[in-house]
Amino acid sequence: MNALPAAALPQPRKVRRNLRELAERPLMILALVGVAMAAIFAITPLSGMVGWALCTYVGFVVADAFDIYRTDGPVVAKDRIATVLVATAGLCTVVPLVLIVVYVVSKGLGGITRSFFTETLESVGPADPATVGGAKHAIIGTVEQVGLATLLATPLGLMTAVHLTQSRGRLARVTRVLVDAMSGIPSIVAGLFIYTMWIVRFHEGFSGLAAAMALSVLMLPTVARTAEEVIKLVPNGLRESSLALGAPEWKTTTRIILPAARSGLVTATVLGVSRIAGETAPLLMTAFGSDAVNTNPWHGPQSALPLFAFQRVRNAIPTQIARGWAGALVLIVLVLALFTLARAAAARGRKVLR
Repeated sequence: MNALPAAALPQPRKVRRNLRELAERPLMILALVGVAMAAIFAITPLSGMVGWALCTYVGFVVADAFDIYRTDGPVVAKDRIATVLVATAGLCTVVPLVLIVVYVVSKGLGGITRSFFTETLESVGPADPATVGGAKHAIIGTVEQVGLATLLATPLGLMTAVHLTQSRGRLARVTRVLVDAMSGIPSIVAGLFIYTMWIVRFHEGFSGLAAAMALSVLMLPTVARTAEEVIKLVPNGLRESSLALGAPEWKTTTRIILPAARSGLVTATVLGVSRIAGETAPLLMTAFGSDAVNTNPWHGPQSALPLFAFQRVRNAIPTQIARGWAGALVLIVLVLALFTLARAAAARGRKVLR
């Protein structure tokens, strides 16, 4: 074999220099565009930091794309525009979430004490310090209500998803329309429905079970639609192979399709839990709220963390507001813990399948 000429061999120093230039050029363009926009805003009636930032962003996208077009051609320039827009969309999604979490942590961290997890507000006055009393009753209520709602909505949602993916009849189309319509139901409507049917008509009274039923109404369409999309990702060859070997339809679904989509189905359940964990309006009409511990979800008013935070923050007393922010922080941590455990279980399920 003929050896490659020295000029054809990669030059590490040149590659590093090109990468450095590739990283520095957009920063230089952004700085120049920012200075130019500041000058334009200074000599024109334009004003405002938001307007300057928006004009700087648009000018940077145009100038950066033109610079890439001049050196690398139109295809690379279009790719750069798409990259910048997608990165901006990602930042617009992540930054508000980070700001919300940071704000809740800064407001609620001061109210997190040992008594917050071990005491209730049953014998605490509104003017007592924030270190007295806690949200033990609300934490228990949230765990019971979300757990019952998950037990009610997850099987129904998975069965609905299986029906939507395995059936091609008119009933499947009607079911899909109904599930889509349920996805847009306001949470207050779900609470009103359970209040009217369960509490007013059947005289069952406020309870954690009533709250769980209202939450399951909200959770069902999220689980069904997400699980449907996950099941569609399972290769159709698995189903055809199972049917060709003589397995009935129900066994193919339960032994082949659902295990193959296990991690995605867990994700669908987690999304459903995240959808309902912070709902407050349905709980006002079903659980009603209580300052004492009620471990019986079948009877009697029961508190929950969203309801606890809402009732405390709307109060004008600073100590009550501090308890409300602490409850909101605990709720965020609880949902994050559930999500982490679910993802760990899904990863373990993938290893078992392999």
